[in-house]
Parts: sequence; structure tokens; C-alpha cells
Amino acid sequence: MGWFKRLKDGIQTATRNKKEAPEGLWYKCRECKETSTVKELKENFFKCPQCNYHVRIDSYDYFDLLFDGNYEELFLGLVSKDHLHFTDLKPYTERLKEARKKTALNDAMAVAKGKVNRRPLVVAAMDFKFIGGSMGSVVGEKIALSIDHCIETRTPLMIISKSGGARMMESAFSLMQMAKTSAKLTQLAKAKIPYFSFLTDPTTGGVTASFAMLGDINFAEPKALIGFAGPRVIKETIKRELPDGFQTSEFLLEHGFLDFIVDRKDLKESVSDLLYFFDTN
Repeated sequence: MGWFKRLKDGIQTATRNKKEAPEGLWYKCRECKETSTVKELKENFFKCPQCNYHVRIDSYDYFDLLFDGNYEELFLGLVSKDHLHFTDLKPYTERLKEARKKTALNDAMAVAKGKVNRRPLVVAAMDFKFIGGSMGSVVGEKIALSIDHCIETRTPLMIISKSGGARMMESAFSLMQMAKTSAKLTQLAKAKIPYFSFLTDPTTGGVTASFAMLGDINFAEPKALIGFAGPRVIKETIKRELPDGFQTSEFLLEHGFLDFIVDRKDLKESVSDLLYFFDTN
């Protein structure tokens, strides 16, 4: 009869440890809810094989998609400091340590130089998994150093934005990066070096209000969330109903904020075409 009884003293699996499938094997699309294997997802440029939804990917994934094999990472030693001794639910220093341990990244942006179809390019790509891709002093400094490098070597710059906005734990230091990056991009423009701004999901807050919208060419991935403030704040400010999907890349393209939208499988060829059209040599 014991076969038909629940054994209280038997082996029990805690709910938090139960898994539907082995980790890293299956992917359930947040858009269409269909399930595919991670292998299929990777082979399809990290897009849902059923609905073409573009899954969020990291800076190194973009480097692998764009560059012709080898690339060199730049400005590796920069890390954020807690100049304000900020404490909310936990000290900022602890947040930084946890983020570095969890992501194996020093901050929310990585910079690399390489070639795209044999044409040189510097790419500064943001990582949303590091404190929501927030822009602090390190992100601003990496962009500034990238611009200096591009001016010195006369190499085009591409910034891939994926951010929740300015990092509140650095307060005015993070807000200053909006002016800093915008001023540095003016130097790049005066040197007649092209800058391509690629907006991915999500691009919001101070990043949208600064370098993300200042490209010679502004383009985005399909269905990317792009905006400054949230819908509720905007609605309360302007006292008007907001159109559906007004913060999607498709809406922004229709209203002139973007030059084009590119499917991830076509990203490398599209960037290669831009490098050809804006040839600085």
C-alpha cells in the first residue's frame, strides 16, 4: 500500500529547484510563446524561429556577428567607483561586486575594434545584464576614449545601445555623461568621421536623450523599445492618450526618428554597406 501513499519522509524537490527542462536546452519566446531549442535560436541569429522576435543578446554576441573573426577589445581596465557612497537597499559597492561576479563584465559597455568585410570599425556595445545597462561614468569614459581612438586612426564608430538609462547610484556623475558624450561626438563630426547609432531593445532614458539619437545614421532592430520616459509619465505630463506602440522602432521609423530598421541576420551586410558609403580613406 505504500506504493500509493505520499511518503512525507521521502525525497522532495523544493519548488524553486524544479525545472521544466534542462537549463540551456529550450527557449520559450516571450512574443509568440512558442518553444524552440537554444541551438535553433543561435543558428537563427538569436531570433525566434517561429515569429522572428529578436532576443536580447550581449556585447560579445554582437562582436561575433559583426567582425570578420578576430577583434581586439579596448579599454578593459575601467571600473566604476562609489564616489558618493550611495546606499539604498544595499551599498553601491556591493551592487557592483555582484554585477561583476554574475556577468563577468567590468561594466555595462564593452568596446572592440576589428574589421567588417575587411573594413575597419570600432564598436562600443552595451550590456543590459549589467545593472540594466545603465550609463555611469565608465560608459561615458569608454565612449569618449573610443571617439579619441577613432579620430586618431580615422576609423568609423558604431555604438550599440541597450540601456535602462542613467545609473541613479552615480547621480550627477551619470547625468554628466549625457553632455560629455554629446560633446565628444561633436569632435568626431568635426573630424568628419562617421558615427552609426544602433538602437536595440531597450534604449531608454538618458542614453536615448544623448548619444543614441546623435548618429549620422540612426537605425534599430525590429520591435525594439525606444523612448525617454515611461508611458505613464508621458501621459500624465501631456494629458493626452498615447498611440499604441508609440515607443517601438517601427513607430519611430514612421515618424522620422530612425533611418531604417534592420533584421539581425542582415546586420553585418548593412553595416558593411554603410562603411562603403561613408568611406573615410
